[in-house]
Amino acid sequence: METILGLCIGVGLSAACGFRVFVPLLVMSIASLMGWFEPMKGFEWLAMPAVCAGLAVATVCEIAAYYIPWIDNALDTVSTPAAMIAGTLATMAVSSGEMSQFASWAAAIIVGGGTASAVQLSTVAVRGVSTATTGGIANPVVSTGEWIGALVLSILSFVVPVLVVIVGLIALVWVLRWLRLKKQNNIGRSPL
Repeated sequence: METILGLCIGVGLSAACGFRVFVPLLVMSIASLMGWFEPMKGFEWLAMPAVCAGLAVATVCEIAAYYIPWIDNALDTVSTPAAMIAGTLATMAVSSGEMSQFASWAAAIIVGGGTASAVQLSTVAVRGVSTATTGGIANPVVSTGEWIGALVLSILSFVVPVLVVIVGLIALVWVLRWLRLKKQNNIGRSPL
């Protein structure tokens, strides 16, 4: 049960990493400093005040950079691999000691990195559509939603991790159905 709960927390934190790379790590660091969360062995650095301060600075810089026109799109090229790495680390930091080291890393890479990558790629697509349709004028609204989503998702991952995964799965099914319907509608149209 502890393994499943750890993976649920990891999935939520990884999804949050897909929105903003540093927000979930900052939440994890604050939670570990407050004694609400004990990171796995090897991730004790999250409980260091200097790391928390560094993550706070990185978070503020990341959030601010996404409000600068055109830089937000450029950041997506760096954020995509960074989100995968952060999602993997976040999942590994909360995984249980019940699994072997190999199984823990494999789960963290597949579940954590995969979740963060999927969310990050969807935010890249949303930002691309926003840039194409509004010339980037709506991108600050998208950016605000992303960092607020990252913060709320990070906190909820610790408070109600199973609910976060269930809602995430429902959202995934909804998006996949929407994409399938959109594809069917595009196939049915004639090019003339």
